[in-house]
Amino acid sequence: MEYLYNVFVALHFVGWAIVLGGYLASLRSPGLYKGVFHGALTALVAGVAMVGIGETSFWSEDEAPVMAKIGVKLVVALVIAVLAFVAKRQAAKASDGAVAPGVKHAIGGLTLVNILVAVFWN
Repeated sequence: MEYLYNVFVALHFVGWAIVLGGYLASLRSPGLYKGVFHGALTALVAGVAMVGIGETSFWSEDEAPVMAKIGVKLVVALVIAVLAFVAKRQAAKASDGAVAPGVKHAIGGLTLVNILVAVFWN
């Protein structure tokens, strides 16, 4: 089970890398890369799977993460996924693929917040 958990950890990291990289790469353009939505969904599903596998199989009372942290990360990831979906819809409707700057920068900012919560909240 630990091997499967590590596969989901890798997918989680790759998903957030796609979101952050897609945001940074599209800073100078009016649009947002389509992969940002898929990266957000990948990170979200992989994160939920990680918590489920860890809780059911090998986390003990001492090494389990703080569930408040998991809850905050889940809410932020859901908001990012919804915003990425909104951005994808906006880009499809616009002739030049433009996305509202507030939506685009909220995705980037919340992604950084999610990463910082993961690193600094023990």
